[in-house]
Amino acid sequence: MTVLAAASGPTTLWYLTRATGVVALLLLTGAVVLGVLSTVRWRSGRVPRFLVAGLHRDVTLIAIAFVVVHVVTTVADGYAPVRLVDAVVPFVSAYRPIWLGLGAVAFDLLLALVLTSLLRVRLGFRMWRAVHWLAYASWPVALVHSLGTGSDARLGWMTFVGFASLALVAAAVLVRLALSAGAAPVRVASAAVALVAPLAIFAWYQGGPQQSGWAARAGTPSSLLHRSVAAPAAGARPIAISSSLPPGSFAARLAGRISNSAPREDGLVTVNIQGRVRGRVHGELRLTLWGVPSEEGGVQVTASDVAFAAAGTTSAYSGRVVALDGNHVEAQLRNAAGARADLIVDLQLDPSTSVVTGSVHGTATT
Repeated sequence: MTVLAAASGPTTLWYLTRATGVVALLLLTGAVVLGVLSTVRWRSGRVPRFLVAGLHRDVTLIAIAFVVVHVVTTVADGYAPVRLVDAVVPFVSAYRPIWLGLGAVAFDLLLALVLTSLLRVRLGFRMWRAVHWLAYASWPVALVHSLGTGSDARLGWMTFVGFASLALVAAAVLVRLALSAGAAPVRVASAAVALVAPLAIFAWYQGGPQQSGWAARAGTPSSLLHRSVAAPAAGARPIAISSSLPPGSFAARLAGRISNSAPREDGLVTVNIQGRVRGRVHGELRLTLWGVPSEEGGVQVTASDVAFAAAGTTSAYSGRVVALDGNHVEAQLRNAAGARADLIVDLQLDPSTSVVTGSVHGTATT
């Protein structure tokens, strides 16, 4: 029995989704800082104010372009089950509904800014300005979205990017309040919010995305979560614990089961293979495929998800299929520490019993 018929899309979209999301956050941060400072007629001695305003506008437009690419590649990627409607209508996604929904809210606010800017002459300055100020809310919403659902949220560099952006915006708001001639109580209250909000977000991050198990608590469907590796039996030889697999190649055997779902309304079926890996490396492997049934009796794969939890490691590997040839599967995975594992799996399927056996060849790099 051949269950696989065609390779899933390349990993380029996954990396493009992550990169455009980070760049969009940085650009939105710059746009917010420039916008806040321009309200107090800030300028340097060499740069006229109209250039600062022009830079604010251009940075905002570039940020919106990156957000659009981020949304399109997320939907097209298929790594997570995100539909186009999920990117526009908040909180309806089956995948991390709250945190993905916040991304949809930020996207909608930016779309409103673009549309009202195009219709500015007909709407009038007052209406346009109200929407323009409302669009500033897209920045904190986008920040929490990136920390709550981003695949890099637990990595040190992403933590730095997120909270450095937060510090820059808070500093810009405090400068604006210091130079403002508004009522003192309002300025004091606004300054308190600018100081407390970053602390609140940091506390939420430490107790939420930074902690293990966040993927499940964030609303990731159980079908996408890797299974835990069973603890060694009593009296078994203890396994050295590390964050990643040791560098080098390894070979092992796979034994498990395969299950197929009935076609959904969109015609797609789900093939799920779960099994234990035994050899120089022990662990559990899950391979989930989404695709269209082929005339030959297999599945033409359109999306995939692979998870490998190796015994003796504290961080599971996750990734996707990058090449398929019949029952020959090649996958690329990474863990939270950034270590990479390339797997080659040759499957042998028994359709009468749904039993899967095969071999696993892997290469781990740090």
